[in-house]
Amino acid sequence: MEWRRYAEQMAQLARDLVAQDSVQATLDAVSAAAVELVEGCDAAGILTVSKGRAVTLAKCGDLVEESDRLQGELGEGPCFDAARRVDGGRLFRIADMTRPQPSWPRYSRAARDLGIGSMTGVLLYTDEEDFGALNLYSRRPGAFGKDIESAGWLLASHAAVALSTARTVDQLEHALETRHAIGEAMGILMERHQLSEDEAFGVLRRISQDHNLKLRDVARRVRAQPSGQV
Repeated sequence: MEWRRYAEQMAQLARDLVAQDSVQATLDAVSAAAVELVEGCDAAGILTVSKGRAVTLAKCGDLVEESDRLQGELGEGPCFDAARRVDGGRLFRIADMTRPQPSWPRYSRAARDLGIGSMTGVLLYTDEEDFGALNLYSRRPGAFGKDIESAGWLLASHAAVALSTARTVDQLEHALETRHAIGEAMGILMERHQLSEDEAFGVLRRISQDHNLKLRDVARRVRAQPSGQV
C-alpha cells in the first residue's frame, strides 16, 4: 500500500465526512471509502449489536447485510469474538475463510457459501453486551495483509467518532424530551390544582416513588389525562 497516497486519500475523506449532513450519511461514506481505498476490499459495512440483535448500520456491497444477519442469528462470528475478548484485542483478520474456522464453525460455513474469501474488521466500541464493528470483505482468500491493520484503524476512527456522536445526540435529545415532558406536566398540575412549581414537582415525585414509576412516565400520564389526573 502506498502510504503517502493513502494518507492523502484519508485526509480528503475526513473533509468529505465533515461535509455530510447526517450521521447515517457519514457511516455510509466510511463504508464506501473502505471499498474504494483498501485494495482487495469488495464490500464493507458497519454492524451494531444491541441485546443480541444485529443491525446493519451501513453497507457497501451485497455481502454485508447477510453476513451481519448470520452473526446475529447464530450468535457467533469474528465480530462477536472481538467484542468478548478481555485481552484488549480489537482487530481481527481472517486470511482464508475457505479453511475450517473452529471458533465459529456455523458462521464460517455460511460465510463460505456467501462467497467470502477473507475478512477483516475493527471493533468500534463495546458497552456491556452491545458493540459495533467495521467489517471489510473480499471474495478471494489472502486479500488482506498485515498493512490492513493501519488502514482499518484509520477508517474505523471516523466511524467510531460518528457513532459516538450519534449516541451522544440520542442521549441529549432523550434528556431534553424528558425535561420537556416533566415541565409540561408540572404546568398542567399548577394550572388545574392551583399548585406552586415546587408543589407540582412534589406531586410528580411522590407518585413516581409510590408507584415505582419513572418520573417521565408519570409526566406522560398527566399529559395524557384531560383532567390532569394520573
